[in-house]
Amino acid sequence: MRIALLTALAAYCLSGLLPIGTIASAQASALAAADGPYHFGFKRSVGGQLPSINEEGFKPIIDKHGAIFLGDTSRKDLFLTFDNGYENGFTGPILDTLKAKKVPAAFFVTGHFVKDQPELVKRMVSEGHIVGNHSWSHPDMTTISDAQIKEELDRVNKGIAALTGQGDMGYLRPPRGIFNERTLRVTKELGYTNVFWSAAYKDWDTKDQKGSDYAFKKVVGQLHPGAVILLHSVSKDNMEALGAIIDEARRQGYEFRALPELDGSKLPFLQ
Repeated sequence: MRIALLTALAAYCLSGLLPIGTIASAQASALAAADGPYHFGFKRSVGGQLPSINEEGFKPIIDKHGAIFLGDTSRKDLFLTFDNGYENGFTGPILDTLKAKKVPAAFFVTGHFVKDQPELVKRMVSEGHIVGNHSWSHPDMTTISDAQIKEELDRVNKGIAALTGQGDMGYLRPPRGIFNERTLRVTKELGYTNVFWSAAYKDWDTKDQKGSDYAFKKVVGQLHPGAVILLHSVSKDNMEALGAIIDEARRQGYEFRALPELDGSKLPFLQ
């Protein structure tokens, strides 16, 4: 499809319908249009069934570049992940609950969080959690160059290394869930596994919190085997509901696993 589009554009130029000088920009525009962007979205899981990710049109390029969003669907495993763009006073209590319940998690942090909350970052690592890269300034990476993508990720990686001694971060959550084949390819070449999700809800709006019972129902209602759960740490509802969510998931026979268990990487030790 992409080759056919570029061939057609070239034919127009050669026929005089388009100025020859426009072919480079026309090709660039065609390539960009053919390469997304995609917004990672889907119809949610209901009653333990899988969400509609296979039907959304972007799964082939996710698979091609080794991105992950779901574990083994024959096992009742859950993978808990948090996005930490900034601190709203709830990450400490979330870590308290995870420690008390002995549950591993992955925290995807931005540059703002690294600069503003160094002690929380250190605590995440010391208590055995994964600290993943969420970019320095949270841009739509499909709109920036390959070099800018590298700079965004390198700044976070260096910041985490300076705080914790941790080497390459390994896991990336694309800001805003926006991606295309180029961003998946470039970030994979930089050594990252892109991590999406298969269970989430609108929890990031701090002005639209609806109570812990609402959060509990939204998360528990989407549980399914192999689920990668996305929560935002700025949500008071999530913080208050987390213990009950963990208990109910376990009551239903689910086990919480560390993210590296999903892709066979070396595991951290939860303390």
